[in-house]
Amino acid sequence: MKPTSYDKALELNLDPKVYGTLAEIGAGQETANWFFRASGTAGLVAKTISAYDMTMSDEIYGKTGRYVSAERLSAMLQHEYGILLDRLAPKRGTDTTFFSFCNTVRARGYRDSGECHGWLGIRFQIKPGDPPSDIVIHIRLLDQRAIDQMEALGIVGLNLIYATFRHRGHLSEFADSLTDNLNTGRVEIDLLKFSGHGYSFFDNRLCALQLVQSGLTDATMFLPNGEVVQPTEALYHRPVLLLRGSFNPVMNIHLEMLKGARQQFSRSLTSQEQGREIELCEISMHNLLRGAGVDPVDFIDRADALQSLGKTVLVSRCAEFHRLAAFLNRCTDSPVGIILSIGLLNELFKAKWSENLAGGLLESFGRLFKKGVTLEVFPWKNRKTGELVTAENFHAPENCKHLYQHFVENGRIRAIPCESDALLAFTSRDVSRMIQQDNPQWRELVPEKAWNIAKRQAKISA
Repeated sequence: MKPTSYDKALELNLDPKVYGTLAEIGAGQETANWFFRASGTAGLVAKTISAYDMTMSDEIYGKTGRYVSAERLSAMLQHEYGILLDRLAPKRGTDTTFFSFCNTVRARGYRDSGECHGWLGIRFQIKPGDPPSDIVIHIRLLDQRAIDQMEALGIVGLNLIYATFRHRGHLSEFADSLTDNLNTGRVEIDLLKFSGHGYSFFDNRLCALQLVQSGLTDATMFLPNGEVVQPTEALYHRPVLLLRGSFNPVMNIHLEMLKGARQQFSRSLTSQEQGREIELCEISMHNLLRGAGVDPVDFIDRADALQSLGKTVLVSRCAEFHRLAAFLNRCTDSPVGIILSIGLLNELFKAKWSENLAGGLLESFGRLFKKGVTLEVFPWKNRKTGELVTAENFHAPENCKHLYQHFVENGRIRAIPCESDALLAFTSRDVSRMIQQDNPQWRELVPEKAWNIAKRQAKISA
């Protein structure tokens, strides 16, 4: 059985090798409170502090543009851990693994309906005398009452400290344990990052994948340089253009889709929005499933291929388009365009994607287009007849043809032109088969920077 929160706090309090400080800003000192509830607190806690007043906080940690941010958390960890080592390392540094836990949080306030979230982190030693290591998470607090948010925050904070010293060698156990003793739907964790001593070769993209795989968040993202980022901060006030695909392998047609959609999407933006667009390539969990589970090597290959082309990657578990749109609309208040093929457009009209909605297909489309999302549709060429199917001549199901025409006439569904029909003649399966058969034609269909990865992907698929 999983240990209770009380059990975790007591176990850490009684561990003679672990000792540290806790600094918490926002939503009370709920993490520290767990250790005070259990016996033996003096065995773990050297100091707790909470600097609520901004002036007091600035005097301790320095000024910052945003108080609930990764920047503020980093300053807190640096300050608290430095003091801990300066004052206690000479006395007990040979047999103690020191840590400093910090958080900065915006919980529900009086007459407050804004986003409630926080940054939590721990700086710690893997063994006595080691240089410091860091683990950082970002959390969204989903409870409506402040008192419930405080409780959830305290439990997650405790779980983070416990996982640091008990589960850090196993990523899936670490991630899953962060929400121990919490009911589903109370928090969302959309960033997990390891750094510092012992993690110089660790790939935090696997953390992003694990959070989605464990159901702790709907989506995570990382930049072309591999840096894992918190989606809301990265997309804040920015127009988003997203391409859905399997990217197995990345093909020139994907770049053509982005190019055509970018030109069309940019023309619809205001002068203030133009130049701030961000392109995302989304890999869904559905496309990553291989047999009984997700192959991390396959995932890294797809991510590497996209990043080699300068693309930002989003990993999501939003199979339904309306769920993906809701996620993006939560991250930005600017326009959102979703790029898709004719095949995926046809999928939108199938009942399976709206069977869990009381309003069925109409509710599904209503949610999708609620905040001005547009679908940028790339054409498809029928191999047998040679017919070019575009968003303009696409035949929706008979009972939806007037609904579809409404979306087209009102600019919700827009056609992307294709400059080269030759790109439409082959699929990713064709490319994999060509590679496996040593047919050099595949090189004309895949960007050169992705050739090596495409060959490796084809061998995995064989």
